[in-house]
Amino acid sequence: MDTKIKICGITNLPDAQLAVELGADALGFIFYPKSPRYIKVPDAANICNQLPPFVTKVGVFVDELEYEIEKALAECLLTALQFHGDEPPGFCQKFPAKSIKAIRVRDEDSLRAAAEYDVDALLLDTYTESEKGGTGKTFDWSLALRAKETVAPPIILSGGLTTVNVQEAIRKVRPYAVDVSSGVEKEPGRKDPEKLRRFIELAQSA
Repeated sequence: MDTKIKICGITNLPDAQLAVELGADALGFIFYPKSPRYIKVPDAANICNQLPPFVTKVGVFVDELEYEIEKALAECLLTALQFHGDEPPGFCQKFPAKSIKAIRVRDEDSLRAAAEYDVDALLLDTYTESEKGGTGKTFDWSLALRAKETVAPPIILSGGLTTVNVQEAIRKVRPYAVDVSSGVEKEPGRKDPEKLRRFIELAQSA
């Protein structure tokens, strides 16, 4: 099965439309005010309402209140919810949408925490002390391989992926999907068309 491609940190309609035209399977909208890629629910809804029917729309949340998630889910008609904070396992199963739990990988202990989540997919991102994601840094991909052996849900590989390393990442890890944000940007929240095109092309041919 071909590796799926998620373009995260979408903040505007032209970037969303270009990503879809180039072959992205999923788009991520970050509803976390501290993120430089933050988007308000009405703005995301405006974009989502203009997307083709078979594009997966992922809402990204960090320790958000339940009613705020429900509001975004309803207004944006989100396909999946990605939990990128310290949400407990039970919380991720409360909503009528596919669930993705982001695990910030530092060592094998991080993978033990991942095993507690009964979700539709696990997204493995790079651990940093100061940021919840979008760091542009990779982690030890051998831990992603270890996760594939020890946890049941499909693995989405994230963290520092670029046009330089995405093919190597796919060949080494064989993830269900890859997730990129800063690696295809010209500035936070604005995608670089050439980087976006090249990333998707390389990922599809890996």
